[in-house]
Amino acid sequence: MKKLYTNYVNTFKGLSKEVWWLSLITLINRAGTMVIPFLSLYLTKSLDFTLKDVGWIMTCFGLGSVVGSWLGGKLTDKIGFYKVMKISLFLTGVLFIALQFVTTFVGFCLGIFLVMLVADTFRPAMFVALSAYSKPENKTRSVTLIRLAINLGFSAGPAVGGLIITSLGYSGLFWVDGVTCILATILLVIVLNPKKAKTLDEVKNENPISIFSDKAFWVFFISMFIFGFVFLQYFSTMPLYYKDAHHLSELEIGLIMGMNGFLIFLLEMPLIKWLEESKYSKERLMFVGLLLTGISFLVLNLTGWVGVLIVGMLFMTIGEMIAFPFSNAFVMERAKRGNQGEYMAYYSIAFSAAHIFGHNSGMQMVDILGFDNTWWIITVLSLVGLFFLSVLIRVTKKEKLKV
Repeated sequence: MKKLYTNYVNTFKGLSKEVWWLSLITLINRAGTMVIPFLSLYLTKSLDFTLKDVGWIMTCFGLGSVVGSWLGGKLTDKIGFYKVMKISLFLTGVLFIALQFVTTFVGFCLGIFLVMLVADTFRPAMFVALSAYSKPENKTRSVTLIRLAINLGFSAGPAVGGLIITSLGYSGLFWVDGVTCILATILLVIVLNPKKAKTLDEVKNENPISIFSDKAFWVFFISMFIFGFVFLQYFSTMPLYYKDAHHLSELEIGLIMGMNGFLIFLLEMPLIKWLEESKYSKERLMFVGLLLTGISFLVLNLTGWVGVLIVGMLFMTIGEMIAFPFSNAFVMERAKRGNQGEYMAYYSIAFSAAHIFGHNSGMQMVDILGFDNTWWIITVLSLVGLFFLSVLIRVTKKEKLKV
């Protein structure tokens, strides 16, 4: 047991203190965005919006995320990741506090668009910072640590958010969200001053190639959009499947969903370290990640046994643990040939676009075709994504032969 613990701790060794600080800032920021899980409840219960209204507001949410990711990449390349992160965190805090005073439908559409636009400029800047503060051999594990922080934040946020709503109401939620973002800004200024922080891998490309001429990246972009589309079903259509098709209670649904975060926290870092040492290429590991995620939907149609829900969640969790860190590391490596902020922005946009189309399309398919047919379609879509990743494997292999 002691050896197991020692091996687990050792997987975190070698990461710079700046990466640890960046993870803590991300944890505070993500735990602070606790308004998001309760947004649909707030809009229907407190503001009396219809479900159709909520659908349009969530579309504005996704569009704000896409524009914010793009703008964040542009600004990062122009003024640097530190200024973008600082301005984004502070203004997000102010906007979250202000959003509680918006009560009209059009006003909230514009408000949530603006909040997400400002909030998601942080993402490309944070990934570029992560690249700068990580040694090349530690980048994948650094990304994994950030993912652990995000998962812990998303796990703690809703729990704390529920307590705040019970004691202070929804207005308290907006205040806490805003204040935590501002606190994260203060921590960023104290611990990540660029004059004092130790940059380990600064990339300044004097003649960057345009991202639009990087064909391999756009094959990757399409495959990541498809992966995001498939993966996000677990956060929209899957809870409905648990309740309507298998008649699980909210507690049982929460336990299955919670298993995902717990396994990631427990196993992702050792798994990534082991896979890095296995010498498989990032492209092949992404292929395995999407394959396992696709299988998680396929198994649901093979049996009516309720235990298959846990089997499906296990396949998806392992697929997620492999696909996300290695896809992120792939982009960081690829970005050295162009503008880093731009590359990280379009990586974020692939998932932001999946948010816009994935949730709504999944709901429509379930409504029209039922759960079983939807899972077959999602499985076929996974195969399409695997085709694009197989093309990516061939293209990058040819690139390496030319070098």
